Amino acid sequence: MRLKEFSCAVILLISCFGFAQNSLSGKITDADGKELSSAEVYIKGLEMYTNADINGNYFFENVSEESFTLIVFAYGYKVEEKTITINGEATFNVTLKELAEELPEVVVTAHREKIFALKQLRKVEGTAIYAGKKSEVVLLEGITGNLAANNARQIYSQVVGLNIYDNGDAGLQLNIGGRGLDPNRTSNFNTRQNGYDISADVLGYPESYYTPPAEALSEIQIVRGAASLQYGTQFGGLVNFKFKKPNPNKGFSLITRNTLGSNNLYTNYTSLSGTKDKWSYFTYFNYKKGDSFRPNSWFESKNAFANVNYQFSEKTSIRTEVTYLRYLAQQAGGLTDTMFEENIGQSNRERNWFQVDWLLYNLKFEHRFSKKTNFSLSVFGLDASRKAVGFRGDPFPSGLNENPILSEDLMDSSGAYSFNRDVLIGDFKNWGAEARLLTRYNLFKKQSAFLIGAKYYNANNAGVQGAGTKNTDADFTILDENVEDYPNVSDFKYPNNNVAVFAENIFRFSDELSVTPGVRFEHIKTESKGKYFSKNYDNANNLISIVENEDNRTFNRNFVLLGLGVTYKPKSFVEMYGNISQNYRSVTFNDIRSVSPTFIIDPEITDEKGFTIDVGLRGRYKNALSYDIGVFNVNYNDRIGNVLDDRANWVRTNIGDATIYGLESFIDYNILSFLGSNTNYKLNFISNLAYIKSEYKKSQKEGVQGNQVEFIPELNLKTTLQFGYKNLLGSIQYTYLSDQYTDSSNAAKDFSGGVREGIIGEIPAYDILDFSLSYTYKKWKLETGINNVLDNSYFTRRATGYPGPGIIPSAPRTFYTTLQFKL
Repeated sequence: MRLKEFSCAVILLISCFGFAQNSLSGKITDADGKELSSAEVYIKGLEMYTNADINGNYFFENVSEESFTLIVFAYGYKVEEKTITINGEATFNVTLKELAEELPEVVVTAHREKIFALKQLRKVEGTAIYAGKKSEVVLLEGITGNLAANNARQIYSQVVGLNIYDNGDAGLQLNIGGRGLDPNRTSNFNTRQNGYDISADVLGYPESYYTPPAEALSEIQIVRGAASLQYGTQFGGLVNFKFKKPNPNKGFSLITRNTLGSNNLYTNYTSLSGTKDKWSYFTYFNYKKGDSFRPNSWFESKNAFANVNYQFSEKTSIRTEVTYLRYLAQQAGGLTDTMFEENIGQSNRERNWFQVDWLLYNLKFEHRFSKKTNFSLSVFGLDASRKAVGFRGDPFPSGLNENPILSEDLMDSSGAYSFNRDVLIGDFKNWGAEARLLTRYNLFKKQSAFLIGAKYYNANNAGVQGAGTKNTDADFTILDENVEDYPNVSDFKYPNNNVAVFAENIFRFSDELSVTPGVRFEHIKTESKGKYFSKNYDNANNLISIVENEDNRTFNRNFVLLGLGVTYKPKSFVEMYGNISQNYRSVTFNDIRSVSPTFIIDPEITDEKGFTIDVGLRGRYKNALSYDIGVFNVNYNDRIGNVLDDRANWVRTNIGDATIYGLESFIDYNILSFLGSNTNYKLNFISNLAYIKSEYKKSQKEGVQGNQVEFIPELNLKTTLQFGYKNLLGSIQYTYLSDQYTDSSNAAKDFSGGVREGIIGEIPAYDILDFSLSYTYKKWKLETGINNVLDNSYFTRRATGYPGPGIIPSAPRTFYTTLQFKL
């Protein structure tokens, strides 16, 4: 369907005559008559939810049932639960009572989970539609684990099918993928913070060098598949980090957390927040330092964030946010398979360093035109850089069989290093604006919702590579070396531009059935302008020439993506959902640039295309069982990846067409549910299982067709036992991932000592056991735990460049202890 025809049809539908339905409004106050703007109001069983406005008022339009349970919650107050019967328009005011005593944490957590902590996003939230999509919400309040180190294995334990790079760097970078997507820097998801982009360049270089600290977050939203319609074109979907809100009941509140851990780990998280009249704020500072478990692995990080809000009226608000991150990390480098078998704690690199400076800013304006129509405008930007210096090794310093991982040992007679280090500097300057309008209207006596939005994104990025010093310090200076002595030189500009228009509509045909079609128009212009040098060798590996290469490319395209979601809810405890959505990944400047003499770009490289299908069942049965079980299929055409040519050069090219399919299931069983909601005990068993198969259906590359797709463990299992008594909470988590390949040739381990060892091969199956405890006493909270209790040796990544090349081993057994004070 053409975009013009789609828009006309939607406008016609909105103009249809609406039918009256039940509506409910009221005011939330405390016993003294104070208006509670922080209150959350929920209609149980109907998945209808809203927040009270600045005057404590709430409103529900088109309530489909006449009798229902209304639940009201506000921080510091007892939960109010009332059964209401209405006919037409009704008003119901609620008075909340303050907590006379400090409830046990296990009880508070149970209240929150029972009422508001749905495992899926609601069908409509703010100016976004999630009906018919596979969505998951990580509630940080319910996580008992190593939040101070951003332990992704524990934080994302309830998200099905995620593949995680475990780098042991206290969570400085998040590396998650799923369904065959490379986890490297979460580059196959659209990564956002409070709804706006935070990656280096959404289209040109969608890698995330910045990850918010888990201690500052209230929840993490993950939407798969059909998220492409609202949040971009990518196969992975959306990851959105939502920060905690300002304390609505105080002008000043403080939380400070200090953590000590293995390998000299120390972190501090301190936040301030409050509300005064129409102003509110939330700010934090997060500091991390440590040595990791290998030599040459020191790191230090400083992260600051400030959020200020102003409520003009109950209908209009404005919010501004600023985020700054700076960290410096020494990188221990990769290992060969032989070295990993000998000792995972060794390092043969002392000259590799990495530095990130990340400045994000955002201004968001929100306005409610009426009780049915909301508008939001978000303007955001990034001014950032990433710098790397190190020695990756030239595969031809003394012959073809020289292993680049071991080349660091080459020194002159005085003991000084013989080779200059590589310096790579990337500068990212981009900005964008996204506007959304969502309106609710009545059609066939049922409430429907229409969303339309537009996004403009502009990026002016640059990448420079050259010779660094021969020293060991974190010096990112590029020397003016003769290219004959050091030909690894490149200088590129990457001006990119994107304009998108998207629309979705929820059609409710009955109380049980809704259909959500969507469309997204994209204009993408990706450019690469610059030059690089390459070396040519004869058959004896003698250098015969150095060539300067101009590499100016422009990819200009316009296209439309379509999607459709369906939900059917015959009972309150079961919902059937399904969606299909087209996906698209544009060639990034990391795909079309050349920065290494042994890394070749296929001049015919092109964009990736495909579609994603999800079908499943989800729901919650009373307070005993929460579940989401589904199957999926991803058709991935022209998949981009790396292959080795006959001279051990990496070639980045379109490998072929792949299909990925499987089962994803999540079950959370409250074992003690028969004791009632007021029990002081907690015992939950959680099973998170993904069984995935994959195959390259077609490829022009030799030895690829029929192979498995890389980065896919066939079995991905996470089980968690959560337990508690009053203010004591704990969890035991077991993780198992089966074997997975790292390249399309499905190569096994290589112990030959050649250029392939450590870089090419499978990731063997591994399992991990984690244990965590927390105890709360008044304003204090103590957390402690052991990660990798069984002290297993394993790795999750084979790096082809930084921070390797080679195997990046994961951490052995580690301990942590956190002390929190809350005022």
